[in-house]
Amino acid sequence: MPIEILMPALSPTMTEGNLAKWLVKEGDKITSGKVIAEIETDKATMEVEAVDEGTLGKILVAGGSKNVPVNNVIALVLKAGEDKKSLDSWKPKEAPKVEAKAEVAAQGAGGKQPLPSTINHQPSTNLPTRAPEAPKAIKTGARVMASPLAKKLAEQKGVDLHRVHGTGPHGRVTREDVEASLAGAGGAVHRDRQEFARVENTTMRQTIARRLLESKQMVPHFYLTVDCQLDKLLEVREQLNSRAVKSAGKEGKPAYKISVNDMIIKAVALAMRDVPESNATWYDDAIVLYQNVDVSVAVAIDGGLITPVIRNADQKTIPAISNEMKDLAGRARAGKLKPEEYQGGGFSISNLGMFGIKTFSAIINPPQSCILAVGAGEERAIAQGGKITSATMMTTTLSVDHRSVDGAVGANFLAAFKGYIEQPVTMFV
Repeated sequence: MPIEILMPALSPTMTEGNLAKWLVKEGDKITSGKVIAEIETDKATMEVEAVDEGTLGKILVAGGSKNVPVNNVIALVLKAGEDKKSLDSWKPKEAPKVEAKAEVAAQGAGGKQPLPSTINHQPSTNLPTRAPEAPKAIKTGARVMASPLAKKLAEQKGVDLHRVHGTGPHGRVTREDVEASLAGAGGAVHRDRQEFARVENTTMRQTIARRLLESKQMVPHFYLTVDCQLDKLLEVREQLNSRAVKSAGKEGKPAYKISVNDMIIKAVALAMRDVPESNATWYDDAIVLYQNVDVSVAVAIDGGLITPVIRNADQKTIPAISNEMKDLAGRARAGKLKPEEYQGGGFSISNLGMFGIKTFSAIINPPQSCILAVGAGEERAIAQGGKITSATMMTTTLSVDHRSVDGAVGANFLAAFKGYIEQPVTMFV
């Protein structure tokens, strides 16, 4: 009897995935540990290794197939001594249902919203437009308000006045509006112009939508904001980078290049260590406080975002955090992270400062209780010692699950974090 290759569950939340491509073909010899396929999960593209040995007899699910349920048979392997006639004795069985461990509540809360399978030319409330349309002329019933000259010109040129943006009083279509419409269309009238674009949701985007909906609906958020002065931190960062040992050779690549975000990760980790109540998860019967300080860091990738985890960040040096973060972010963007590298974590950081965002409030990443939103560092006028001076300031906002973390705990965390940022030498003690 041929050996079945099943669609694997590559993460606890995975119930289905996309079979991106096969790396072997029918007739190829397969050995245990050989990479045979790539599976797209809700977070990354993972390589699948063979468990058994034999010859790939038949591929049942083609490469590029989407939404393949976990535990479905995707291929058959012939054992030693078997030939293709053995495939005739195999009969498909109904695959057991797999329920996601972490997202059942999310699916119940939000569910999947069906999208229309075909595109028509009438605007639909189920599909967003990529850009808002220009306002149309004001209508009275089916009538468009337009000047007599505009109506005459539109009739001569075959222009639908309902599609012309009126610039006259109260949205009235003028002759100039019709001429502008003709000029924009190159003199041709397109009566069946498609008014929106359909962008299929990826597995990752669907997962993000479910989790964020669950978080915003089920988690009672509250927010705490504090400003931090960065001048001393920037000086220490410059000193550390200037002392980085360079490798041999012409390029002389430094052993590390620390960013402000790397130092923020370290400060968050130390503040979590000082205020362990912030490193928590809410359950109905208990609040779980984690002993390890594992920090999740949001990384933007094509189609969404992912949160790779720096494990035991409070025990690592800033250069070590910097190099690990660069490696994780690079492999995240390439879709090469392993599930254990982005699952877990007791606290999240979302930094939009590099995009020039001054302040924002992030949505908690369940089952965590806190996420720190980090804004841009900018020069501001501040009062210091009774005088007005300038300083580089950064605004951070802590989003907190009020079930597991009280306001005083959140305030103590931010005070500890602010202390490490403004007195960075304390991060080395």
